[in-house]
Amino acid sequence: MTTPPPQGNPFAQNQPAGQPQAPYPPQGGYPQPGQPGFPPQGAPYAPVPPQPSGRKLSFKTIKNIVIVIAVAGIAIGGYISSRDDAKTAAVGDCMHRGSTSDDNPDLEVVKCSDAKAQYVVLAKIEGSFLTDTLASSKCESAAKDFQYSYTESGDGKDFLLCLKDHKK
Repeated sequence: MTTPPPQGNPFAQNQPAGQPQAPYPPQGGYPQPGQPGFPPQGAPYAPVPPQPSGRKLSFKTIKNIVIVIAVAGIAIGGYISSRDDAKTAAVGDCMHRGSTSDDNPDLEVVKCSDAKAQYVVLAKIEGSFLTDTLASSKCESAAKDFQYSYTESGDGKDFLLCLKDHKK
């Protein structure tokens, strides 16, 4: 059998066994600053507000982004659609040659009253025409007084335009 432990604080060091240790601070006061468990004296601290979890986009920022994307889309769409006006040409339309290159004359549809109008479309024939001779013979049968032929192939439908000079 074992003997019970002596009364008092068993962890107290260098104290006589009969004196209990005071569980409270000494009479006459409060704990001194800098003691463990108590904040140091100084200016009182204000509570720190919680940090936002992430950056939120405002309605104005989102609206501006949408406007920029819409304007860019319209500009790109306009460029692509006007890039090849020869596809949209119809009989009776007037055309302007935007380039001096014979390989890519960059034909565009313009109003016949426009000073830039150079050619009139006499016929538009669907199909592939691999040689200038074949294109010329097709234009002769479709439009007797044609002067120029323009063929396009590769992007979608192949076609042939039979043109003559526009008289101003």
